[in-house]
Amino acid sequence: MLWPSFYPHWTQDKIELVQTHTAYVLLTGNYAYKVKKPVNYGFLNYTTLAARKHYVAEELRLNQRTAQEIYLAAIPIYQRGEQFSLLEQGEPVEYAVKMHQFPSGSLFSDLLAQDTLTPALIKRLAHQVAVFHQRAMISDYIQSFGTVVKIRQAFDENYAQSLPYIGRGQTLQQLQDTQKYTDRIFTEHQERFQTRIQQQKIRECHGDLHLKNICLWQDRIFLFDCIEFNEAFRYVDTMYDVAFTVMDCDAHGRYDLGNLFLNTYLEETGDWEGLEVLPLYLSRQAYVRAKTTSFLLDDPTIDTEKKEQIQTQSQAYYTLAWRYTQLHPGQLVLMSGLSGVGKSTVAQELALLTNALHIRSDAVRKHLAGMSLQQRGDANLYTSEMTQRTYDRLGDLGIRLAKLGHIVILDAKYDRIATRQTVLTQAKASRIPVSILVCQAPFGVICQRLQQRKDDISDATSELLTKQKVTAEALTHEEESLATYLDTNMNLRESIQALAAKMGSVTAYTSSAESPEC
Repeated sequence: MLWPSFYPHWTQDKIELVQTHTAYVLLTGNYAYKVKKPVNYGFLNYTTLAARKHYVAEELRLNQRTAQEIYLAAIPIYQRGEQFSLLEQGEPVEYAVKMHQFPSGSLFSDLLAQDTLTPALIKRLAHQVAVFHQRAMISDYIQSFGTVVKIRQAFDENYAQSLPYIGRGQTLQQLQDTQKYTDRIFTEHQERFQTRIQQQKIRECHGDLHLKNICLWQDRIFLFDCIEFNEAFRYVDTMYDVAFTVMDCDAHGRYDLGNLFLNTYLEETGDWEGLEVLPLYLSRQAYVRAKTTSFLLDDPTIDTEKKEQIQTQSQAYYTLAWRYTQLHPGQLVLMSGLSGVGKSTVAQELALLTNALHIRSDAVRKHLAGMSLQQRGDANLYTSEMTQRTYDRLGDLGIRLAKLGHIVILDAKYDRIATRQTVLTQAKASRIPVSILVCQAPFGVICQRLQQRKDDISDATSELLTKQKVTAEALTHEEESLATYLDTNMNLRESIQALAAKMGSVTAYTSSAESPEC
């Protein structure tokens, strides 16, 4: 397969071979061929020809869900005498997945390294993953993989397999702390996993959705190389997939991109309850990366200098897995101001700097109504009853998620004392700190923004502003003590960064983008 003459089509002069621990990948120029190695790692067994034939077909079937243009066919490799061929001559002795070969540098991991993985691409990815999950197969059998017994097996295996690396990347204290957290979740919060099953969130997912398995080709995003070899790694909670992408961004120091992906996905799906299990899966994905990196320390073909680099890398992943299990005090931030004043722009920028959850009332309202976020709402969506339901849901999410240790930004008008006081009373009872960010701008500027707004889930129009301005209720004396006023007609970067520092920024990373335009 390293000879160009082997292929019944044009190839580049030199066939490139890429090896992983489970496969050979032959790059020919226009097409790539993936042949599975006859290996057995316990969780994966390709040792028989029948198994390789089966899993080649499965890889094709499963990846055509999200990358049909890349995954072309499952093909036999024939042998006749001492000759091998892709043409039907002799007996099949091996099987390969035939794929379109996309250009080098197309992976999201490549784009991240080149600093060209833009917020717009991350948002597109989040929307695409959300649609994939909503369409993913579900059955009683698939749902059975959501039980604590099934999920816990992989966690316990990870901890056992990392024991030889205590002192070589992992520390005993980190291992004990991480395991203590996951044991407690499995023991004390079994209802969370039962709820996920009832909500039909255990589906046939991707299973390995890190940045090296996502590519941008012909201006389209493709999710590829999903898990085909182990049902337990594919029949998982949708948050399992989300956690892989977020963790990979975090591991590269791009908390802002991980935060944007998560908030965009949650807004599209309305699955904010999934945050109750997300830290568990974030820790799991980082721990798997740490463990598999550690395995290379036992490879006799790797030199000492390279192993030192590998140990440093595994140590970073072990620490990240531990960090996801550490609880932090939660906070609530209430946005306040007229429609179009720039609340969402401020909230998103603040969320990126503090790794906060950003929950918009427009999204909550449409999810409650069972509508698509892109669908325009009529008068029935904005009745007093629906507005009350929306604010009740916002407040409930804010309190619940802050109790879990999140910074939660509730993005709504919060222009009535009653809606503000409901949240403040609940937060006070739960000892959750609250801030109120009051966004202001000249009335004419706000009207112009609403008239120019497009591709946004909000249905607000400039005609509503006069009524909103008349009915808005000023902050009480108590609320004033919690308030910060922002003029969104000015450059906001320094003000938002100051707020982030006060709240506790999670990363020193600062975006190179210009100040946001509300």
